[in-house]
Amino acid sequence: MRMTLLNLIGFIICTAILLASFIFDENQALYFNTVALMIVLGGTFGVMFLSYPAQRIFSAFIVMRRTYLANLPTEAEIVNALLDFALKSKYDGVLSLEEETDRSTTLFLKDGLNMIVDGYQSDEIRDVLGTEMHFFRQRREQSERIFRSMAKAAPAFGLIGSVIGLMGMLTGVGDAGVIIKTIPVALVSTLYGILFGSFIFTPIAESIYSRTQSELLLANVILNGLIAINNEQDTYKLEKKLCSFLTPAVRPIHEKSFQDLRRQYFVMKQQKGKKEGTPAIPLIERTKGKRGK
Repeated sequence: MRMTLLNLIGFIICTAILLASFIFDENQALYFNTVALMIVLGGTFGVMFLSYPAQRIFSAFIVMRRTYLANLPTEAEIVNALLDFALKSKYDGVLSLEEETDRSTTLFLKDGLNMIVDGYQSDEIRDVLGTEMHFFRQRREQSERIFRSMAKAAPAFGLIGSVIGLMGMLTGVGDAGVIIKTIPVALVSTLYGILFGSFIFTPIAESIYSRTQSELLLANVILNGLIAINNEQDTYKLEKKLCSFLTPAVRPIHEKSFQDLRRQYFVMKQQKGKKEGTPAIPLIERTKGKRGK
C-alpha cells in the first residue's frame, strides 16, 4: 500500500498548520538557524555512517521511496488472481500456468507459479518461499531500524546544539551581540532535533513497518494459495480458506466477483469446446459436480 492522495493532502494540511504556528509569530526569523540545522543533521547522519554500512543506509532510503510511491495490490486482487489460477490449473492443467508467469506483477507470485510449473513438491515450495519471506522481513527490519536510530539521534544532537549555544553565551558575557547570536543556536537546536525525530524519522520508520506487514500478509495469501493449487484443492474450499485473509466487509463483494469469474471461465470453456467439436458440459452440471466434491 502506498501513500494515497488523501494521505498526501492530510500531510500537506497538517504541515502547513505546523509551519503557520512558527511563521505567524512576530519573531519567526528566530526559528530558522543554519548552524542549528547543521549540528542536528550533520551529527545524526554522522552517527548513521558510523553505525551502519553505507550500502545499507542507501538501501534504507530506497525502501523509504518505494514505501511511499510504489503501488501494492490489495488482498482481494491477489485472492481473485489465485482463484483464477486454480480454475485454470484444474481444467487446463498445471502447465497452463506457465502463460500466467509473465503476466504476474508480483515477483513472489511469479516465482511460486514457476515452481509449480517446474514440478516442485508442496513442502519444497513452502520451504523456498518461507525462506524468502524470512529474509525479506530481516532486510526490512534493518531499514526500519536505521530510521528509528535516526529518530533517537536527532533529539540528542539537538541537545548538543543547545550546549554549544550555551557555551557560546558564556564566552560572550557582557557582549550583547554575541549573546544574540548564540541564543538561537541554543534553543533552535533542541527544536530541530525533536522535529526531525518525531515528525520525520519516526513516521518513516512506522511507514516501513506498516508496508512490511502488508507485504508479508500478501505473501502469506500467495503461499497458501499456491500450496492449495499445487495440491489440487477444490476451488470452493480454496475460496473459503483465502477469504479468511480478507476483512469481513469485503468478503461478500469478493464472493460475488468470484462467482462472475467462475461463470465467465465456464462460458469460455464451453465456447472453446464447441469450436473444437467436443461436447461441453452444461454449466449447472459442472457447478453441481464441483459442489458435490
